[in-house]
Amino acid sequence: MRNLVTVSNGVKESEFGKILLSDVVVTSKRNLFWGRKWRNIDIQMGVGILAIHLLALVAPFKLAWDAFLFAFWTWVLCGICGVTLSYHRNLAHHSLKLPKWLEYTFAYLGVLSFQRDPIFWVSIHRFHHQYVDSQKDPHSPTFGFWYSHMGWLFDSGYIIEKYKERNNVEDLKSQVFYRFLQKTYIFHISAFAACVYAYGGFTYFVWAVGVAPTWGYHTTFLVNSACHVWGYQKWETGDLSKNNWWVALLTFGEGWHNNHHAFEYSARHGLEWWQIDFCWYMIRFLEAIGLATAVKLPTEAHKLKKSLSHNKFK
Repeated sequence: MRNLVTVSNGVKESEFGKILLSDVVVTSKRNLFWGRKWRNIDIQMGVGILAIHLLALVAPFKLAWDAFLFAFWTWVLCGICGVTLSYHRNLAHHSLKLPKWLEYTFAYLGVLSFQRDPIFWVSIHRFHHQYVDSQKDPHSPTFGFWYSHMGWLFDSGYIIEKYKERNNVEDLKSQVFYRFLQKTYIFHISAFAACVYAYGGFTYFVWAVGVAPTWGYHTTFLVNSACHVWGYQKWETGDLSKNNWWVALLTFGEGWHNNHHAFEYSARHGLEWWQIDFCWYMIRFLEAIGLATAVKLPTEAHKLKKSLSHNKFK
């Protein structure tokens, strides 16, 4: 197994250097803070995420097991069912089908993860696969590790510049429910925060609205950054995607990223028995009780076609 490194044409490897402990070359950099235009949405996003991080820093002074457990299960529920199963495998890639009532319930849990509405999330992710690790990828580490991890979130101008017409989510835009979530997103997370405060006071608020989203942010973002920098490749994907076991543990199975880029449609990311994929276990449970149907998996023929060990002898 080997790592694939893509370097943009006409850019010297030494111009920006490599990311630490990797062979990934930074081919271009974007000014993250200075010398760029900050749009209102960038400022709002930056202030919102900063506020959540600052709230999380209060947690050591508000230690309480019940609040910790409440935040932990909030993260698990919103992470597995909301972001990983709903946003990613169901809505972005149509890896399975769910009854509409369950599809919408899981999508709403994704909203409560504080990771934007389904239309925004799915659109960005589909562009990532369409232009992976090229100049039009929304968050490739070839723009720098920090940019791929979080910097792109505060640079809507660059997103608009790359994708003048964001018309890759017409399947979601055609549904009233998802248009409603897009237009009213801020009200839903605000109502959730208010309910948490009313239920458990400031301590619960710190843990469920500060710690849980902050942890969820960085574990999710590690898939965009770390899983295109550190790990190994088993499949011929022509990009920087890596399988990374420790990211997989933190993200309910999303860290088997080279597997995912090789077989985008697959509902299962941990393709080997030892590759832990909690989201896949949830999908299998839903399939067993008749709630998940049309569950997609790669065929052995497709695996052979994508295998690095097979292709290197061609």
